[in-house]
Amino acid sequence: MKNNLKKLLAAGMTAVFLLTGCGVQNTAEKQQTELAENEFPEGIYGDNYVVEEALAEDMVPLAGTPQYGTMKLPEASGTIVYGGNSKSKGVSIDASNTEFGYVMVKYGGSSNAKKKVIIQCPDGTKYTYNLNKKGAFESFVLSGGDGKYTIGVFENIEGTKYSTLFSQAINVKLANQFTPFLSSNQYVNFTADSNAVKKANELSAGMTDELAIVQAVYHYVVNNVTYDKQEAQAVQSGYLPDVDEVLVTKKGICFDYAALMAAMLRSQNIPTKLVVGYTGSAYHAWISTYTEKSGWVEGVIFFDGVSWKLMDPTFASSSNSSDAIMKYIGDGKNYTAKYLY
Repeated sequence: MKNNLKKLLAAGMTAVFLLTGCGVQNTAEKQQTELAENEFPEGIYGDNYVVEEALAEDMVPLAGTPQYGTMKLPEASGTIVYGGNSKSKGVSIDASNTEFGYVMVKYGGSSNAKKKVIIQCPDGTKYTYNLNKKGAFESFVLSGGDGKYTIGVFENIEGTKYSTLFSQAINVKLANQFTPFLSSNQYVNFTADSNAVKKANELSAGMTDELAIVQAVYHYVVNNVTYDKQEAQAVQSGYLPDVDEVLVTKKGICFDYAALMAAMLRSQNIPTKLVVGYTGSAYHAWISTYTEKSGWVEGVIFFDGVSWKLMDPTFASSSNSSDAIMKYIGDGKNYTAKYLY
């Protein structure tokens, strides 16, 4: 099976890597300290420190070229805000709605240098994002469950070196396990006016059964979106899915497939995880969903007319339902999750 998988996935397998050199430099003492690869610079947020990029975007999840209810929208409510003053160097962190699984971050200063947000979860997992919208809040998921999170915002100095602008530790108690996977965020980005939401409303019209909605959305994406080989070759780090653009162009990489399905299902109040990790050795993105009837399906889902199975929308679309690839992607053991968005 292993050799067969290599043959199935061989053509066009690509992944984009960033330099993830990591270190800390005390500018006052002019000394360099080396950190382990991907180590989060915990406890070094003083004004005199320079942080070399510790956890970049890692890889854009391409997966290569495979061969075969009530909407929850994030808001900066303003009831719990950290920073927003001269001491925070233009950074504001709105933690008013952490029980719903997200935090809002904004840079309102004058600098045009690249900004990074690094979120360390209670279990030590670190998520790194670009902060893209100067002067406006962006939403970032808190997907690590209850506990202490550390949010740091950094500004590029040169190369991969970033200075600390502001950081804040917050204690999070989620309303329930589903809230992080019902809302919009930087990777699963939608609003009430998104065409993806309108399409989901259209597909689910008159339906009350969650599994039927999942089936309708899944089959729409698989049957209408094709894998974009050209984009897979050209995509760069920092790539963000645009779910409405995918609807218009009807093509995308696996990140787009997963983001589109997640946005559509979340808009119907169906908890959906956008999962980034590995299938074999390929960096990939897929989804997991939850319904009251099935519970969490910790992989991607497929309805074959009789039962629900683990499934992958990217591979399913590109394989034209090949029996060989269906068997592979129907086995959750072939998938290793790394991040949840």
